[in-house]
Amino acid sequence: MRYFPIFVDLKEQPCLVIGGGETAARKISLLAQAGARITVLSEQFGKPVLDLAERYALTLTRKTFTETDISAGMRLVVCATDNPKTNQLAATSATKRGILVNVVDNPDLCSFIFPAIIDRSPIVAAVSSGGAAPVLARLLRAKIETLIPPAYGLLADLAQKFRNPVKQAIAEPAQRRIFWENCFQGPVAERLFAGDGRQAEHLLQKALAHQAPQNSGEVYLIGAGPGAADLLTFRALRLMQQADVIVYDHLVSPEIMSLARRDSDRVYVGKQRKNHALPQDGINQLLADLAKQGKRVARLKGGDPFIFGRGGEEIETLMAQGIPFQVVPGITAASGCASYAGIPLTHRDHAHSVTFVTGHLKDGSINLNWTQLAAPNQTLVVYMGLVGLDKICQALIAHGSPQNLPIALIQQGTTTNQRVVTGTLASLPALIDGLDITPPTLIIIGTVVKLHEKLQWFYSNNPNVHLTSPPQ
Repeated sequence: MRYFPIFVDLKEQPCLVIGGGETAARKISLLAQAGARITVLSEQFGKPVLDLAERYALTLTRKTFTETDISAGMRLVVCATDNPKTNQLAATSATKRGILVNVVDNPDLCSFIFPAIIDRSPIVAAVSSGGAAPVLARLLRAKIETLIPPAYGLLADLAQKFRNPVKQAIAEPAQRRIFWENCFQGPVAERLFAGDGRQAEHLLQKALAHQAPQNSGEVYLIGAGPGAADLLTFRALRLMQQADVIVYDHLVSPEIMSLARRDSDRVYVGKQRKNHALPQDGINQLLADLAKQGKRVARLKGGDPFIFGRGGEEIETLMAQGIPFQVVPGITAASGCASYAGIPLTHRDHAHSVTFVTGHLKDGSINLNWTQLAAPNQTLVVYMGLVGLDKICQALIAHGSPQNLPIALIQQGTTTNQRVVTGTLASLPALIDGLDITPPTLIIIGTVVKLHEKLQWFYSNNPNVHLTSPPQ
């Protein structure tokens, strides 16, 4: 992040704009809307600048720019000329005096840049590409404009009006936050969006008068999906952004964690082979204890919490202790990784069923119904099977699977770091020996793997994805 996003108070602050053309006029208009006191310096002024001078009482100075035109008391300087020497001198002079400066269309000379602005005052949002792609920033602004009705500004005004009464009535900050979230996502907001401000204010007063203390929090058991952040569900994202505490495991990517509420507490409880941050019983009780403190807890699990995620054990504890909870399904690794690897889990020419199993080693062995798993015309998906891959392949061959049965190992599926290694039951263990494969991985076994070479759409769109030895 090269440019740190901040909002600067320019009301009645002295600002200098160098240039008198249309580009300067656009920057003057933005600064004037923020209440700045603007001096415009140029040898000539175009009609757009002259029109703005009447509207906003600008100070126009007709002269060639010199270093002494920038004084230490100025809040910021904008240079909008097509003269490289003037642009360079303005940037150097402002920087020397510790004044923010923007040289239009020259990011290297800027200490700040103008973002694309979504104005729903007092709500203001800004989009920036860091000067790399201004047109793209404007396109993104247009998309955001459609998602934020103008009435959100009225909603902010209503919140400002009731800020002190709510603060006096609800002393606990966490409970106050919940109150406002309910107002902003419930009938109060809906009435305001419908144009009925009087009824919206009445509903807010009524909600405040009947506000009851909340003694218990809630747990959201959320499936975070197989890795890609944009595979989260809408509900998962909404609950993550209102949770007070995020309890997460090692399969939850940094990209997904970045979508959680920024001021939430983060508790890592990841479990890796021979390295458990917290035993499962401890995790179960932690969720209950946090909820009893009045916290809203988002428990993030890779994939789906009810498929080898031990989510059932966690909500059993919550139910036994009377803790409210919600379960938000996620895209399980089998579905996500298979889709991104171009391997259909079922196909009428290859597999009429699919079986999910865990390849987790216990006492050095994997206790599964190998006779059933070795049956033809099915797809076998193995979670947590990397360490025991050799034993899995040997057991399937020993119980009747052909040695040349195709098998795929997918590492970090659905992400741009996805790696797909394919082979056969006989060849894959040796094939991955020198490839530095690390979890998270998923194993898919069956003739459907043959379709990977033909259907690898994600590789076509992302040439950095690794592919190794497709089956022949």
